[in-house]
Amino acid sequence: MLIGCQALYSTCVDDAIRVFTRIFKAFGLPSRIRTDNGVPFATNTLGSLSRLSAWWFKLGIIPELIQPGKPQQNGRHERMHRTLKRETTRPPAGNLQAQQRKFNRFIDEFNTERPHDALDGQTPNQWYRFSSREFPNRLEPFQYPDRFETHLVSTNGGFRGQSHRVRASTTLAGDYIGLEEIDDGTWDVWFGPVIIGRFHERHLRIEDAFGRLKRHHHAD
Repeated sequence: MLIGCQALYSTCVDDAIRVFTRIFKAFGLPSRIRTDNGVPFATNTLGSLSRLSAWWFKLGIIPELIQPGKPQQNGRHERMHRTLKRETTRPPAGNLQAQQRKFNRFIDEFNTERPHDALDGQTPNQWYRFSSREFPNRLEPFQYPDRFETHLVSTNGGFRGQSHRVRASTTLAGDYIGLEEIDDGTWDVWFGPVIIGRFHERHLRIEDAFGRLKRHHHAD
């Protein structure tokens, strides 16, 4: 089911968030979103988090990044994307509004008219069901177990340790991270349900740990 295709001038995160907000309000929240490693989905900061994927985490959505150069790991999307580009951008429309009209026609045909082999000749809208998870009115800060140290990331991307400031990521500015000590002076750094790094007190440095998706328990 193609639930959205929005023509934008750039990959600006703020524009992307506005589009996803509209879609989430209309269709509900997914449990996961799988994407490539490009902007605005990922960055080179801790956990490869972008402002967009950090926002997804706060909404209870787990971002899944495919391996670089492995588009087959998101094969159904890539197949749809090839068809979309062939039928709506070759040639492209003369302006953004006209391009959006081409996208809208494609969405309607793809979802309601075009039979799909994977659906035994039926259309996506005959199978699609809205998510029961509604878009929240407000986002609550992450709650961490009592054994964690909790730190607010400042606007410059750092937080105050016991005696020094530690660099984290500007992507997380305004959010709380949790530190779980796993050895003397060594801490796992959590952002909500995922480990994004490992903090070494001796060096006052956080090394990236993206990929170690591991949910913590909310009760001690």
